[in-house]
Amino acid sequence: MGPKTGSARSRNVKQVGKKLKYKSTPKKVVPPADRLKRLFNTLCAQIEGGHFPNAIKTCDKILQLEPEDEDAIQAKLFLLLQTEQYSGALELITKQDDYAFEKSYSLYRLHKEEEVTEVLKELKEESEDDRGVTHLEAQLSYRQGAYQTAFDLYNELLDTAEPDTEEHSDVITNLEASQKHLDFINTGYLHALDALPNSLTNTLEAAPPPSQPHVPTIFTSLNASTLDEQQKAKPSKKVRAKRVPTGVVPGVTPPPDPERWLKKSERSTFHAGHKRRKGGGGATQGLVESAPTPSGGGSTGGTGKGKNKKKR
Repeated sequence: MGPKTGSARSRNVKQVGKKLKYKSTPKKVVPPADRLKRLFNTLCAQIEGGHFPNAIKTCDKILQLEPEDEDAIQAKLFLLLQTEQYSGALELITKQDDYAFEKSYSLYRLHKEEEVTEVLKELKEESEDDRGVTHLEAQLSYRQGAYQTAFDLYNELLDTAEPDTEEHSDVITNLEASQKHLDFINTGYLHALDALPNSLTNTLEAAPPPSQPHVPTIFTSLNASTLDEQQKAKPSKKVRAKRVPTGVVPGVTPPPDPERWLKKSERSTFHAGHKRRKGGGGATQGLVESAPTPSGGGSTGGTGKGKNKKKR
């Protein structure tokens, strides 16, 4: 029996000439609530698996649907800080007013100490007993060289830290570092000077003060700037990789011999390695040396016409 004309396949297929054209089935429109649910499930799985860059992209998709979603904003901020993208974290925080501590931490990691100090003052006025603010203030004091302030702050944190915790060990480490700096500033360098020989200390005390560094004039600075601009304006030509033969490194491999296309006898280095023959220069091609004539008269001579004549 032949195929049925009313089959389900023939309904979805139209024959155009010799080609078969399938009808495209329209995609189902997923409502935004279901899309958000799927995206949040994907986000949780990515965070648990440690795939932070992909999780940031998922947060962006969620924020495209719901720009004011607090969970997505908080998750993205956490991910940016974990991946050390502090500039991106600051851009996200500037649109929000509830993440002052995260803002101060990002500024601290970007080495913007003046802005960090201003934000920390505002945070201390709002909450004086915040341990995170105290930690950040101690780290900032240590970076700026205020070791005594950092030492006092770490002592306060150590008194209230729970033992056998990661915070306790971190505080002890930072406290020891601050103590070492204080010991060197107060007494350490004095003991180091006392340990030096008297001849060296006498020369140090009698030595003149160091001379001031040479201050460049306006003309030298202008010349330096013009040279820098000229160097930047000239683009460095890069050798194309396709034109470089195999085994040749540009700038390392010596250049080829410019006389490689000439015959060996026509090159300038042809006679450089040949040694001269011993004796009197040698005979030229086609020359035959003459035989020595004997001293007696019994040899044949003449032109050869009377050669081997019979005696009468």
